[in-house]
Amino acid sequence: MARFEFRLPDIGEGIAEAEIVAWHVKIGDHVSEDQGVADMMTDKATVEMESPVSGVVIAVAGDVGDMIPIGSTLLVIETEGEEEAPAEAASAAPAPAPAPLAEAAPDMLDGTDLETPHEQHMPAVAPVHFIPAPHPEATEISVPQPSAQALASPAVRARAKELGIDLSQVKAREGGRIRHADLDAFLTYHQGQGYRPAGATRADEPIKVVGMRRRIAENMAASKRHIPHFTYVEEIDVTALEAMRGDLNDNRGDRPKLTMLPLMIVAICKAIPAFPMINARYDDEAGIVTRHGAVHLGMAAQTDAGLMVPVIRDAQAKNVWQLATEITRLAEAARTGKAKSEELSGSTLTITSLGPLGGIATTPVINRPEVAIIGPNKIVERPIFVGDDIVRAKLMNLSISCDHRVVDGWDAASFVQAVKKLLETPVLLFAD
Repeated sequence: MARFEFRLPDIGEGIAEAEIVAWHVKIGDHVSEDQGVADMMTDKATVEMESPVSGVVIAVAGDVGDMIPIGSTLLVIETEGEEEAPAEAASAAPAPAPAPLAEAAPDMLDGTDLETPHEQHMPAVAPVHFIPAPHPEATEISVPQPSAQALASPAVRARAKELGIDLSQVKAREGGRIRHADLDAFLTYHQGQGYRPAGATRADEPIKVVGMRRRIAENMAASKRHIPHFTYVEEIDVTALEAMRGDLNDNRGDRPKLTMLPLMIVAICKAIPAFPMINARYDDEAGIVTRHGAVHLGMAAQTDAGLMVPVIRDAQAKNVWQLATEITRLAEAARTGKAKSEELSGSTLTITSLGPLGGIATTPVINRPEVAIIGPNKIVERPIFVGDDIVRAKLMNLSISCDHRVVDGWDAASFVQAVKKLLETPVLLFAD
């Protein structure tokens, strides 16, 4: 028998470490070549690690939420044949060899001496402390493994595995993709099988903040801590815009169906040249504000893993149909975890919408280091006065949050008024 050390390859652009967001194997499991063993996160992209060999897992590096240095051993696999050299990624930079594995006795598995690689004063590549394999005579409770054929995010798969639920038995209510709500429904309706009975008090559930949720928490905390926000809200009559959108969709041919979002992006891009302070990024450490010529528009998208912001590059250069196509592509990539790292960074302005849940008004948090974020709210029908007449109108509130260090209230209000004029006179959207 031989030990094969699978080292974490460079899965990003020069990153130093990656976070474990999900394990798909445990000590004692047999893995096949190319089988997924773990999900690792760098920046906002999650990458599934696949085993390069077949064998039995005898050690794993850390727990979910731990940071693992690039080039250090992720897991050790016992294989048939002679001892093999540790696996190195072709693109990974040379790194100091990790500390040798400690051969611990079975009665030392309480984990109290384990450390994480991100402790203070860590070296350039910190030693990784492994969870040793249990004694061969030890027995484990068999837990059903989620079906590999089921469509679900890593977070949903991890939760199903923890609860002992076979995902092949869970019905997806929409889109064929299993979500947390589908697991909740499965637990509710399967009484008498060890799950929480319907109507019973739900037990407290401590959840470790890891992966995407931890990144969101850190980014939002930094944004509110560093940026003095203010929010301005204006009401917009989109009756004519909605009528035009209906006409465009009726005659779209094989082009994608238009939502309100592409039309709003066109209006934003047309208004930006007169208000360059809106499309900017502020490096507060260097004291430099960069006003960008191109509009790289971040589009906040809700996923099972949390909020992600894929970026529409050069939105000002795209027509309404191209924008609709790009919105659909990026939203799907974010939801399925297939968005590339470069598609999740570099935005100069962000738009966020809750769609039909948009409410009366929102106070969105700025996507630092940007200086503004725009939030359209839901469209409602209400009677309004037009002269002496009362007519039915479709109205939508538009919110904008700005960094008051860079954007004055007058500028933010003037920008929204310019967008309002374009949306209320939609023919202007297509005028040069």
